[in-house]
Amino acid sequence: MWLLRLLAVLTVIAVAGGVAAFLLTRDRKYLAFSWRLFRYALFVALGVFALMILERVAVIPV
Repeated sequence: MWLLRLLAVLTVIAVAGGVAAFLLTRDRKYLAFSWRLFRYALFVALGVFALMILERVAVIPV
């Protein structure tokens, strides 16, 4: 779980850095990078949450 938290913090830092770079340079490639990274991170987070919910709901007998 600590690894997911670390990845979330690093993702937020990377997205904020991309937005800051866009604001400083006005080069849209940094904004596109931030948006792409945010989308992929959101999809991964939703997948992890779906697996956690599935783990709670579907109790598989061993």
